[in-house]
Amino acid sequence: MSIACTENRKEADLIIYNAKIYTIDKYFSTSQAMAVSKGIILETGTDSDIMRKYNSENMINAGTKPIYPGFIDAHSHFTGYARGLQQASLREAFSFEHVLEIMQQHAANHNTEWLLGRGWDQNKWQDKSFPVHHQLSEIFPDVPVVLIRIDGHAVIVNQEAMNRLGIDDDTLFPEGEAIYHNGKLSGVFLEHSADRFKNAVPPLNQNELITALQEAQKNCFEAGLTSVCDAGLDKNTVLLIDSLQQKGKLKIRIYAMLNPTDENIDYFVKNGVYKTGRLSIRSIKLYADGALGSRGARLLEPYYDAPEQLGIWVDDADVIRKYSEIAYNNGYQMNIHAIGDAAVRRVIDVYSEFLNEKNDLRWRIEHAQVVHPDDFQRLGQYSIIPSIQSTHATSDMYWAGQRLGNERLKYSYAQKMLLNENGWLPNGTDFPIEEIYPIHTFYAAVFRKDHSGYPEDGFQMENALSREEALRSMTIWAAKATFEEKEKGSLEAGKIADFIMTDLDIMQISEKDILNTKILSTWVGGKKVSGKEN
Repeated sequence: MSIACTENRKEADLIIYNAKIYTIDKYFSTSQAMAVSKGIILETGTDSDIMRKYNSENMINAGTKPIYPGFIDAHSHFTGYARGLQQASLREAFSFEHVLEIMQQHAANHNTEWLLGRGWDQNKWQDKSFPVHHQLSEIFPDVPVVLIRIDGHAVIVNQEAMNRLGIDDDTLFPEGEAIYHNGKLSGVFLEHSADRFKNAVPPLNQNELITALQEAQKNCFEAGLTSVCDAGLDKNTVLLIDSLQQKGKLKIRIYAMLNPTDENIDYFVKNGVYKTGRLSIRSIKLYADGALGSRGARLLEPYYDAPEQLGIWVDDADVIRKYSEIAYNNGYQMNIHAIGDAAVRRVIDVYSEFLNEKNDLRWRIEHAQVVHPDDFQRLGQYSIIPSIQSTHATSDMYWAGQRLGNERLKYSYAQKMLLNENGWLPNGTDFPIEEIYPIHTFYAAVFRKDHSGYPEDGFQMENALSREEALRSMTIWAAKATFEEKEKGSLEAGKIADFIMTDLDIMQISEKDILNTKILSTWVGGKKVSGKEN
């Protein structure tokens, strides 16, 4: 190349070449090379085109490795995950006795005022009934213990925790929120009553929380996440995140869903959308019901395995209507947790009071796990966006039929049917309820199997997504769900240079190799934030 040609080239901060770049543009095209300047993609194209037009001191030969837009988790609890890194992990517990062993080991290494654990799931145990607190109270007679179920919607606590809150067998609870054993409190509480115990736990101090957030960010970057939607935050946490991002201590991009508090409404919502390069605030998060695993999801007909139970209403219709009106009047999005078919219907009913039949407000139903057949078309009718988590299907498939019966199960975790209503949907993990890894989301969405390859033919494969649909749901559609599709979610000129490099091409490799795929490097705004690949 002549000196004249070299001098005519534009300067870029970064050029990546000899790659297979999945741009995720509308044509789902691929490119070989990409030039980046000031964190923005200048252009993608062939190696020869990019080299002819651009010059850079930072040239990276990708060695034909695949590059994708940075993964976006459309529904997570990033801050809760960060806080939970200080707690005992009960995710692998195979019985309540195993839970007790883990907590004893945890207590030996943590001298804290309260003992905390998260992740137990009685559906994985041989005895699938809810545990009773007696053994927990005997082992820990003097320190309060709060153990949060995998879904975050239930806890089991010891007697000392109940004593601290002044709770005894005569205490009155909302219907279905306290579980009894032989007429006495079992120590298991659901929804608002579970929140009483979670809220009683002393919070991390600010320095501890900052450290936890940075550790959570590191884990997300290593997993290939460059953006997360953090579902359910209060003002002080949002302001802390904003300040850490402004100082460069947090680089991950966050879409913050606000809890429906007066403080949040007055400080944020009534002042309109708040947007920086890394933080976006324009949504309110509510809960219509609980979770299916703890029989808190609200159903139209009783649980198949508990004919006397319908589940729990968390926020009633008037509350949903109140905040929907506030959101509508202030240009905010509504994002409501609804898992059971009764809850999904209630949310659609209230949303339909505010939404024109076709609109671009992108009001969301988070999870939408059980949907009555009559209600699918209403999602498309009112442009309501179901926000799914593909790994929930493969985590719940072992016992969901017991809860729902075969007929309802056919319309549960129906992600392809949900996709067909609007032609797009966002995907996430709901971490820490599931693990943080987007590769797991991709695998579950496409193959509908657990990590051992069960079931052999996949779980309700009529609702599997194609590889392209799965990848879009974790990138451009997840960005669209937060009104950010013009700035991220694909690797196109003018967009933010958030991307990852992997060792294997998940769009081409065999099913058995997907879960072995490694994230070689993660880049945010054209800067490497994780990985050693050069």
